[in-house]
Amino acid sequence: MFPISLGLLIATTAWAHAGHSESAQASFSPSTGPDYTAVYGPQIDLPFSGPLSFAHLPYTKCLDDTTAKFDIAILGLPFDTAVSYRPGARFGPHGIRSGSRRLRYERGYSLAWESSPYDRNSTTVLDCGDVPVTPFDNIQAVAQMESAYGTLLNREPAHLCEGDNAACRMKRLSTLGKSHPRIVTLGGDHAIVLPILRSLHGIYGPITVIHFDSHLDTWPLGGYYGNDDTSLITHGTFFWTAARERLIRNGTSVHAGIRCKMTGAEDMDNDAAVGFEIITTDDIDEIGTAGIVKLIRERVGDTPVYLSLDIDVIDPSLAPATGTPEPAGWTPREMHRILRGLTGLNFVGADIVEVSPAYDTNAESTSVIAANIVHEFLEMMIHDKPPTGFRSTLRRKIPAPDSDE
Repeated sequence: MFPISLGLLIATTAWAHAGHSESAQASFSPSTGPDYTAVYGPQIDLPFSGPLSFAHLPYTKCLDDTTAKFDIAILGLPFDTAVSYRPGARFGPHGIRSGSRRLRYERGYSLAWESSPYDRNSTTVLDCGDVPVTPFDNIQAVAQMESAYGTLLNREPAHLCEGDNAACRMKRLSTLGKSHPRIVTLGGDHAIVLPILRSLHGIYGPITVIHFDSHLDTWPLGGYYGNDDTSLITHGTFFWTAARERLIRNGTSVHAGIRCKMTGAEDMDNDAAVGFEIITTDDIDEIGTAGIVKLIRERVGDTPVYLSLDIDVIDPSLAPATGTPEPAGWTPREMHRILRGLTGLNFVGADIVEVSPAYDTNAESTSVIAANIVHEFLEMMIHDKPPTGFRSTLRRKIPAPDSDE
């Protein structure tokens, strides 16, 4: 049996080889036709392809590359060892970038803004990667974050002061009399704001903070889980520490979206001493998004402003992936309306924090919501006044009907 099978195999192989000429084999060689880009265009990144950066922006390790020029930097701070409940926000920067995959140069135009933040010649936006923050030592981690943020903040922006552009506005606000880029930070737990405020204080002096959150984050260390001054940073006490260090302005800062349970009325008194005004989640039912915008703008005025947004300001039925969820929050649509209404304030930086992808849905709903909030941050920094909205523009373009019709 074996000799017969071997003979058939040899014969079949010989027949197969004999039936194919050298010219037929050539069909397996690389095509000699037109170049790919000549036929199909540039090698773009699809929503589900390419290296992971925010909105497919150019990715540069800006701390290493001192020649990198930007007006706005996307910077990840993957730190979550100051939390009081569920960890996981160290994966937030990666999750938010993943949620931004459908945002890109070719798909960044929105009806509300009638523009895209990714294709403006006047503004250079880079994804500067993540700071390699140690998870083993909070004191060192805070020092690393402050150093990294300050390093990028002191870079010369891609576009210098000309007319009344963003660089000129930053120059007027700076105590050093020079222009500085702005940084949109992807957290990370909320404690990352303390080293950020320390860095900003060196440039702008005391900062006004607009703080979107369900929690106050102004608790004194001694009353927070029994901590004392031996633990100088947690994600619920960093504003208290910042106030002690005189990093934030007393009398112009504001919380919005507050709805958490508290230890008692003394929490409100302590918060007022730190310097914040409180807008609760429920206030939106009484005064609407326009009323909230009005309160914030009147409170802030023309001071240098840092915007910090904890994803738990959004209702957890829509954005569940966070460490300390609180029910009955705002919707993403309401959040967008409020953010857009704040455009034109003197924003010197912004962050989104407490995204913990491990608790997200299979649809990545929290990461997608967070990424689109970052998109709004970029538009807010690029524009100098709130958008009028697509419908308002449409009404201007459609001629009014004749009166006799």
